[in-house]
Amino acid sequence: MQVESFVPTGNFRQAGAVAKAAEAVGYDLVTSSEIDHDPFMPLALAATETSKIMLGTNIAVAFPRSPMVVANIAWDLQANSGGRFFLGLGSQVKGHNERRFSVPWSAPVPRLREYIQALRAIWRCWENKEPLAFEGEHYRFTLMTPEFSPQPTGLPPVPVAIAAVREPMIRMAGRICDGVKLHGFATRKYLEQVALPALHEGMKKSGRKRETFHISGGGFIATGATEEEVAKQVETIRYRIAFYGATRTYHVVFEPHGWVDLGMKLHEMAKQGQWDQMAKEVSDEVVHEFCAVATYPNLKGAIEKRFGGIADSLMGWFGAAEATEEQREVIQDLKTIPAQFTGFDTSW
Repeated sequence: MQVESFVPTGNFRQAGAVAKAAEAVGYDLVTSSEIDHDPFMPLALAATETSKIMLGTNIAVAFPRSPMVVANIAWDLQANSGGRFFLGLGSQVKGHNERRFSVPWSAPVPRLREYIQALRAIWRCWENKEPLAFEGEHYRFTLMTPEFSPQPTGLPPVPVAIAAVREPMIRMAGRICDGVKLHGFATRKYLEQVALPALHEGMKKSGRKRETFHISGGGFIATGATEEEVAKQVETIRYRIAFYGATRTYHVVFEPHGWVDLGMKLHEMAKQGQWDQMAKEVSDEVVHEFCAVATYPNLKGAIEKRFGGIADSLMGWFGAAEATEEQREVIQDLKTIPAQFTGFDTSW
């Protein structure tokens, strides 16, 4: 199994040093998120300070950016990292697209599918000197002159993964993507009964092989050196479950457990602004369905039970720059957990 770390997005002076520390600790991937800062620029700095670790977005919001713009950014990160970049994309929800980014909204699954197809058409144009002739319902790219074409890299194509919660998006990930980034708001039962069947259905339609498809995430981790540290993490995650569970879109995760009533109660409490009371509605039983809970010496077993056979990669729980020797040892132990992913398809 691979273990991921993260880079700070709001402090460029720290991005490269943190990525370098993550590589030294033994992390396999380092990612950036698009929350309150741009996700791409810190990875450019990370690329200059590292030589082995994979670098990726987790995730960048797709629709506010033209596929041509994202294709160019991803191309440069792939070239300047020596082929270590992967592109994680997400659709975001309607309200954020329309009211925060001021872009029109349409059905996200067909639009994101076309977005990824457009990216690959642009990259093939640049790498293989193919004519650019992509015409879809949402995007049209038919002009590319030599002056605006970057030089071929001689590297594999940029792997593309998408964030997905509901079945149609997960199915689409299996059909055309190189990976899927599952939400932390997930239980093993939901993954086995809802997410994985949809994923395998999509992969079967495209003939994709599981060993070249990367599954990241799909739950939370609460850990620490002592039981007290673990208990503190559990309470943080209890609130996160309540926060995400208040959104009706995520109730698909509650459904296999018969917990939709809990979701609706959290939704009503959120509407009333009762954020400080919502976590009390999330029982220990619910927390343990969403989360691997253990101190460092027992973490490997807890993660194998919670994520084994499903996830290929999990987000680490501590900053690499502050890693203790005990935490470094735990990272190495987790990397011995078997996973199905062996490497991205490198063919164009």
